[in-house]
Amino acid sequence: MTGRICAALLALALLSTAAEPAPRDAQAEAAAYDRCTKLAKQNPAAAEKLAQTWRERGGAHPADHCAAIALIGLKQYKEAATRLEALAQAMTTAPAPLRAEVLDQAAQAWGLAGDPVRAYTAAGAAPNDPELLIDRAVAAASAGYLDRATADLDQVLKTNPNHIAALIYRASAYRALDRLDPALADIERALTLTPNSAPALLERGNIRRLQGEGDAARQDWERVGQLAPGSPADMAARANLERMERSKSQQPARSTSGR
Repeated sequence: MTGRICAALLALALLSTAAEPAPRDAQAEAAAYDRCTKLAKQNPAAAEKLAQTWRERGGAHPADHCAAIALIGLKQYKEAATRLEALAQAMTTAPAPLRAEVLDQAAQAWGLAGDPVRAYTAAGAAPNDPELLIDRAVAAASAGYLDRATADLDQVLKTNPNHIAALIYRASAYRALDRLDPALADIERALTLTPNSAPALLERGNIRRLQGEGDAARQDWERVGQLAPGSPADMAARANLERMERSKSQQPARSTSGR
């Protein structure tokens, strides 16, 4: 989840009191929000109860947001996503970029819930913010909307040609579209900028494998394990290497009879 929203939601401690006759202490509300969100990472069940109590005392949007974060920690992703969408709709006095960040979190929760289409729909309000556009592109790709994913990544890379994550994600989308030449161009650029990027090496191995360069792909995947052992990239690389070995073992042996 994005980190910026935690600080930004503190502003809602003020925004959400606008219609109340007796504004609460904004500093106390900020402290309550900080305490609740930290607890959500350590003990999400306790944080959910705290958020509910805080909400009953008038915690409003910050309390709702903390409750949603706690639900994610409890792996209740669908409920968390639903609440985050409702929160974004209720934030009528909040700036549009802040509402978009809440929807971005909802999209990521839908993704964790295994519903990529809902994830993309929730992320559809992303403004011209590079990180939100990347999140929306990931949701689009997961939903199978590869052209939409590349369009968002094009927008990011137009303003920042050296954005590593955008280059890697666009290379992956191009690969899925069987556009291997532009995919390789993006990933080579990413590796020029960050030669030891495990995700970039993983993706280059994927592309090289499809181009018939098995030995080069193997080298990239083995390098991933050296650079980031135990990481998600390493696990994916290991799975690729195992599939490659199985494929080789299943190939019929060549005849040595000379016929």
